[in-house]
Amino acid sequence: MSPKLLLPTLSLAAAVVVACAKGEQTSQSTDATARNLTLAPTESTAAVRDVPAPTAEPARAAPERKAPAPKRVAPKPTVTAPAPPASLTLAAGTRVPLAAQDTITTRGAKAGDAFTATVNQDVKDAAGRVVLPAGATVAGTIAAAEAAHPNSTGILQLTLTSVTVRGVSYPIEAAVVAMDTVRKGRGVTAGDAEKVGGGAVAGAIVGRLLGKDTKGTLIGGAVGAAAGAAVAHETRSIDVVIPKGATITIALTKPLVVKRS
Repeated sequence: MSPKLLLPTLSLAAAVVVACAKGEQTSQSTDATARNLTLAPTESTAAVRDVPAPTAEPARAAPERKAPAPKRVAPKPTVTAPAPPASLTLAAGTRVPLAAQDTITTRGAKAGDAFTATVNQDVKDAAGRVVLPAGATVAGTIAAAEAAHPNSTGILQLTLTSVTVRGVSYPIEAAVVAMDTVRKGRGVTAGDAEKVGGGAVAGAIVGRLLGKDTKGTLIGGAVGAAAGAAVAHETRSIDVVIPKGATITIALTKPLVVKRS
C-alpha cells in the first residue's frame, strides 16, 4: 500500500479510536452519574443516620422565687404617762365657799377672837383635780366687831389664817367677799331703861317747876319719858350676826399649794 493511502487510513483509525475512547468516557460518565443518582438516597440516608437524632432539652426549672424580706417596722415609741404632781395648786382669785361652824355676833365677839369654818364643797384646780375637799377646816380671827345703830351699819370683819387638809395645815391668804348675815336688835336693855327713866325724871322736874302742881308734874314726867325713849331708840344697838352654818365666801389673794393625797 502506498504511503498516501496509508495516512488517511491511519487518520480514520485514530478517529475511530478517539471516538471509541470518548464513547467509553461518555458511557463511564453516564454510568457514574447513574450510579451516583442511585446511591444518593443511600448516602443521604446514611448521612442522616450518622447525625444523632435531636434530643429534647431537659425542662429548665423555674427560677426559685425568693420570699420578699419582711418589712422592718420601726417599734412604736413607748409613751410613758407623766408622773402625777406631788402637789396641787389653786390660783389666786379662786373662790372658796365656807360654812360657819358657830354663830358669830357683834354682841359678844371682839377683835382678836378666833373662829372656824369648813369648806362646804370640793374646790378644784384648772385641770379638774380636787385641791380642797369638802370638809377641810379653815381657821381665822375676828378683825373688828361693832354693833349697828339706826344711823350706822355695824362692822364684822374676818381674817383667814390657815386651812387644814387631811390633817396638814397650810397658811392661807384670802379675803372675805360675801357673808350671809342677819341683823338682830338687842331690845330694851338696862341702858335703854336708864335713858327712859332719866328722861321721865327730868320731865317731871320740869313739869313740876312749870306747873307748880301735881298735874304739871305728871305731864312733865310723861313727856320726859317719851323723850327718853326716843333717845334710847336712836342709840339702840343692832347686832350683826353670822348664824351657824351660814355661807362665807372667800377669794384667794395668793396661790394655795396643797400636797397631793
